Amino acid sequence: MSIRPVFYVVGLFLIVLAVLMLVPAFYQLGFEEISSSAFFLSAGITAGTGAALFLVTKPNHFNLKPREAFLLTNACWLTLSAFAALPFCLELNISYTNAFFETMSGITTTGSTVLTGLDTMEKGILLWRSLLQWLGGIGFIVMAVAVLPFLKVGGMRLFQSESSDWSEKAMPRSGSIAKRIVFIYLGLTITCAYFYYLGGMTGFEAINHAMTTLATGGYSTSDQSMAHFSNPFIYWVAIIFMLLGGLPFVLFVKCFRGDARSLFQDSQVRAFIFFLLLLWFFLSIWLFFNSHYTFWQALTLVAFNTTSTITTTGYALTDYTHWGGFAAALFLFLSIVGSCSGSTSGGIKIFRFQIGARMLGIQLKQLAHPRACFVQTYNGQQITDDILRSLISFCFFFTLLIALITLLLCLLGLDFITSLSGAFTSVANVGPGIGNIIGPAGNFSSLPDSAKWLLSWGMLMGRLEITTVLVLFTKTFWKG
Repeated sequence: MSIRPVFYVVGLFLIVLAVLMLVPAFYQLGFEEISSSAFFLSAGITAGTGAALFLVTKPNHFNLKPREAFLLTNACWLTLSAFAALPFCLELNISYTNAFFETMSGITTTGSTVLTGLDTMEKGILLWRSLLQWLGGIGFIVMAVAVLPFLKVGGMRLFQSESSDWSEKAMPRSGSIAKRIVFIYLGLTITCAYFYYLGGMTGFEAINHAMTTLATGGYSTSDQSMAHFSNPFIYWVAIIFMLLGGLPFVLFVKCFRGDARSLFQDSQVRAFIFFLLLLWFFLSIWLFFNSHYTFWQALTLVAFNTTSTITTTGYALTDYTHWGGFAAALFLFLSIVGSCSGSTSGGIKIFRFQIGARMLGIQLKQLAHPRACFVQTYNGQQITDDILRSLISFCFFFTLLIALITLLLCLLGLDFITSLSGAFTSVANVGPGIGNIIGPAGNFSSLPDSAKWLLSWGMLMGRLEITTVLVLFTKTFWKG
């Protein structure tokens, strides 16, 4: 295995990250007239390291095989998080643990935070947080479309397309699809910011929230999150664009090519929309009869909170744990569902639940008709044995990782509810947990440093579909 291409690409990404650090730096200089030495210093350190890696490790022939691709995926997320944390340390004078947690939460679009006083915080830092989530969102889309199917991770081979081949012959076509996705992602972000601005947000608030909405990340410019704004129009703009962020971006590319029906013919999209509308309907009626809200208020609150949770955005509008034990339990389980593959959201993803349900149905038919032969298909494609193996292993390790993190957090002295919901929210990349400490009205600042590092690791593993990380710890990966 050659690691020179891996260091080469990591160096290139660090140079890009250093350039992006200049965005909040120049914003502070131009609009706030505040010294931004922290961002300039961080950019210098990052650019220097990236340039050294880029120049020293430049390979004669660039060709990534599966093992190099696994290593590159992990190295990029870890290295970028390590350097992107520098502005938080230098600007806010917080510990590197807190800075790394905030950065990992941003890049993985989890949305958990250790920061308070956002309403009065320097805008350069707020812009940097939003940029991290926006970049993490588009980065994961490209990875989910091009890399994970190629690596046959977690059943993602079902979504293998011409962009899922890293051979030299297919790279131009892969790059073409990635460019279209970036342009669509940028266009939706600008459109979202425009509607937020129409709803009464300032230009700065609109841009920041648009970036974190499309990325389904959930970082806000206020400690109150979306509850800071009192206009229901803003809430419904957020609902619509969170929903769009939870749809497969490859299908958006097909729509812009003129094949608009592909979006609505996709089995995963139909199931996701149907499940969401069903939740809105029944939970709104339940909340209407069990609270003082009008039906429109109940519908708005339910639609916002369920969409935010299922798409793993994590915006807070109200503390739904105050709705009772049923609502708290429901939202805890909704946090691991996720939306569609190829979107910016985390979680298990709808397609895995669909395939699981079909497998159960076929198993029941097989019991009734032992000699019959049933072909398992999904979205017009046959579900092969290797897809089933990768899907089952993903779900197994997803559950096992949540259980392990929960036990370790309890061992560190946290209560069971905080430990369990913290594990759920980190692995599923949701944001807020359940309870008084890390619930929708709290944050993660009071947790011990060891818990923050553990949750950061959970965020990374959840974002990279778990087995992408676990494979690095096997002997066979490093052999020969």
